[in-house]
Amino acid sequence: MNWIAFTLVAAFMQAWRNAFQAKLGQTVGVAGVTLARFLWAGPLAAIYLGSLYLWQPQPWPTITSTAIGLVVGASAMQIIATALMVQLFKLNNYAVGAGLAKSEAVAAAILGVLFFGTQLSLAGWSGVLVGGIAVILLSSQGKSKRISYSTALLGLACGAAFALTSLWIREASLVLELPFPHRAAWVLVSVICLQTTTLVGYLLARDPATLKILLLKPKLTVTISVCSSIGSLGWFSAMSLQNVPYVKTLGQVEVFFMLMISTWWLKQKPKLKNAIALPMIAIAAILVLWA
Repeated sequence: MNWIAFTLVAAFMQAWRNAFQAKLGQTVGVAGVTLARFLWAGPLAAIYLGSLYLWQPQPWPTITSTAIGLVVGASAMQIIATALMVQLFKLNNYAVGAGLAKSEAVAAAILGVLFFGTQLSLAGWSGVLVGGIAVILLSSQGKSKRISYSTALLGLACGAAFALTSLWIREASLVLELPFPHRAAWVLVSVICLQTTTLVGYLLARDPATLKILLLKPKLTVTISVCSSIGSLGWFSAMSLQNVPYVKTLGQVEVFFMLMISTWWLKQKPKLKNAIALPMIAIAAILVLWA
């Protein structure tokens, strides 16, 4: 049952990371906010991996083309997903943006069933339906009853990208013949290092000014990286132990952390429909987990 503890820690840290990213996004572009997630997370992940080997020595993993392909795919997809989430923050307030990104759990269940051999019972599919309705509620804007399709599609794309990231991360972890903390740590270090190198190279070539801004905001950038590193450690470890749909549906407890942060720290007043939709997402998580 360790995956439950890892998931709860990951959800809590991700809620704070999203909040700090939303704050940084007020002065930095999408690529810069995305890089802040990874910039200082690599050294922390490497320290964790080294500590595992000091505690319990293991052989180095055998690197296969399958593992490389899964790591590269997961790295690219997570960058895309993070960039989409930053765009969500710019379209709506923090609570709505993070809530829309939580369609990841629904996407993980559907993609898992279609392509990864996951099976869901009637209760599980009921949870998927409740989560989908909640996402539609969150996508509507203002007092109009019309749904903002652009916001809804962006949120669903963000959730699907995060879902694919999670599914590929789990597959990458499973191909490494190591105990779960070591294989999860190896995938974590590989993904973060690849993402950091890619984004730094992109910004050096296209937008070096953004790198300077990040260096001038060390406290906020380091805070985002620390939250991201601990959160990713939780997600990667949990997904090494349990199927992605179960991890991600339980991880939707993040919506409660997110709503509290939005209200008390960011001083954003939640709307009634958000107060209804966010618990619905949590109910969907409970239904799928119970199934």
